[in-house]
Amino acid sequence: MKKIILLLSMILTTSFVVAQTDAITKHSGEVVNGKVLRVDEYTVVFKYDGEDAENSIGKYAIEKVVYGKSGRVEEITEKIVVTSEADWEKVVVLEEKSYIAGLKKGGEVRGKTGMINLQTGNTGDKKAEKKLKMAAAALGCPFILMTSDKTTVGSSSNQFGGTQAIKTGLGYKY
Repeated sequence: MKKIILLLSMILTTSFVVAQTDAITKHSGEVVNGKVLRVDEYTVVFKYDGEDAENSIGKYAIEKVVYGKSGRVEEITEKIVVTSEADWEKVVVLEEKSYIAGLKKGGEVRGKTGMINLQTGNTGDKKAEKKLKMAAAALGCPFILMTSDKTTVGSSSNQFGGTQAIKTGLGYKY
């Protein structure tokens, strides 16, 4: 009888401890179990069970967090679905490396204006960004981490004295 009571108490204790862990659900479908320490502006900081090291995942990779203690569900971000180049307007340009934590690298992307153009600096910049987003969308990547953003003006850009905007980055997906 003592063994049965001991076994039941161990099962109840184990299920209570497991229920205390938080579940971080990523847009890729992966579930990360641990203890959420804080939700920052662009990242979620947590610890794996039994570890002391703090880890972070970018919010763009996370769908929701289910808190084990209360059962409360916190929606973090909506999934951005990019299926073709036509979805280029959905692509998000990121400039901080910590924002892409938890995402997978898709490939290098580049957008630039032509050598001879009649664009002003701001218009050329927007055109280069559109081309950059279209290249990422063609790869199925809803995110771009900017690696270079250059604008050359005058004689240093081409022999005609125009401006040229060149943007490069890395595409990321879930």
